[in-house]
Amino acid sequence: MDISYLHFFLVAIPVVLLIGISKGGFGGGLGVMGVPAMTLIMGPVEAAAILLPVLCFMDIFGVQKFWRKWNMQVARLLIPAAIVGIVLGTLTFAYMNEQVLKLILGLLSLAFVANSLLKRHQAASAGSPLAGGFWGAVTGYTSFVAHAGGPPINVYLLPLRLPKTEYLATTILLFAVINYVKLIPYYFLGQLHGTRLFESLILLPFAYIGIILGIFLHSRVSDKLFYQLCYGFLAVIGTKLIYDGLAS
Repeated sequence: MDISYLHFFLVAIPVVLLIGISKGGFGGGLGVMGVPAMTLIMGPVEAAAILLPVLCFMDIFGVQKFWRKWNMQVARLLIPAAIVGIVLGTLTFAYMNEQVLKLILGLLSLAFVANSLLKRHQAASAGSPLAGGFWGAVTGYTSFVAHAGGPPINVYLLPLRLPKTEYLATTILLFAVINYVKLIPYYFLGQLHGTRLFESLILLPFAYIGIILGIFLHSRVSDKLFYQLCYGFLAVIGTKLIYDGLAS
């Protein structure tokens, strides 16, 4: 086996398993860790392209599990705004270089960790349509760049204090739509060519295993412990990415 593929499997398989476990039973918030972790072995653009079909595959199970449990009023506000963000990401794609992407990914990773630590202290608020449109667009843009829409969308959603199931279902629907829309610009930008699709295909069974493990472990493992370990890992990776981006 080629040593580069050995590195690929050693990093990509655990990452996909963890994301699958998260989506299967722990709320699905760890898609943000995928690209930063994969940059240990490849460029951020390549990592995002390989993970997109895998995330789309996982979204099928998430939407099925939470079918019609989402808040449609919130989804109608956020989805069009997110598509605007995807369009902006597509138009600025040519200006993105690896150093800038690493810096953005590092900042987003640390923002996600900080948001997870602070969210329990946020007060409930109604959330204006203007704020929803803004954060929806930011979510679409950061998701296009690095599948990292979690931090910005939580800035808007968490203060709404939606019921847990409704919150999870709404985020799952939103990111399912975002991910499938992203397939169009990713394809026309030449990011979904044969080699990357083959690598995505290799990872699909592990994505499914991760989802099944998530369902199995949901009532058996503390989600608090699971997320603390993942947030710690993401904080280390985010710090490294910021260092690499600034050093370059």
